[in-house]
Amino acid sequence: MRIRIVDAFSARPFNGNPAGVVLLDSDAFPDTAWLQQVATEVNLSETAFAHPLPAGGDADWALRWLTPAAEVNMCGHATLATAHVLHTTGTATGTVRFRTRSGVLITTAGEDGEITMDFPTAPLTPVEVPPVVADALGTEILSAHDTGPDVGDLLVELADEKSVRAVAPDLKALAGHGGRGVIATARAESPDSGYDFVSRCFFPAVGIDEDPVTGSAHTALAPFWSARLGRDTLVGHQGAARTGTVRTELRGDRTLLTGSAVTVIDGELLTSG
Repeated sequence: MRIRIVDAFSARPFNGNPAGVVLLDSDAFPDTAWLQQVATEVNLSETAFAHPLPAGGDADWALRWLTPAAEVNMCGHATLATAHVLHTTGTATGTVRFRTRSGVLITTAGEDGEITMDFPTAPLTPVEVPPVVADALGTEILSAHDTGPDVGDLLVELADEKSVRAVAPDLKALAGHGGRGVIATARAESPDSGYDFVSRCFFPAVGIDEDPVTGSAHTALAPFWSARLGRDTLVGHQGAARTGTVRTELRGDRTLLTGSAVTVIDGELLTSG
């Protein structure tokens, strides 16, 4: 059984967000405990597991995502990584439909190798800033929004790009906040930067101190910044040590996320579930 490491939301190796991808030989998922053991062994923010579905249904592949600590409802970068593997290995062409915990997610490969993902737009609800989050971030928070059950994060707007770059949260405190974690964001400082907003994502509750580039977070960032900047098509830049770029297009209750990916490791998994 092949296992691959793919750097998502980057066109060059060792950047973006790495994800494990396992294309299963069976027509059903193995025991969840085995999936979790593999994800823990791989020890990346997420490992994706996919198996083919019978023709004629509403989806082509079943897809699940696991962190080293738990299964999650949605993961953009590991979906992008899985679509990239399917296309680069010739297993699929054009559009691929994935059945997931968050419904059917559709990906389409462009001629340039980029992948566009069609995800549900996260519902944003303004909330008061929880004191534990304010204390953990230790910086001025302009606003806070709940992102709904699929994304499961608290989105907080900081004063400026420098504040996002510099934030060093108390991860232990954030882990006790509830939900998956916190998205910190601000408007891009320079109009010549090539992006419209910046973000960083902290998910210690699911075993991820900081996620380099988070596709699912952009289903919340897209409507948040579209409302403020007055445009439906935007570019987001995320990360600190590793960074990546996500192009977003808001289409009502759907958000299109587009990015590149590159396979950096292709190996063999010597155990099966």
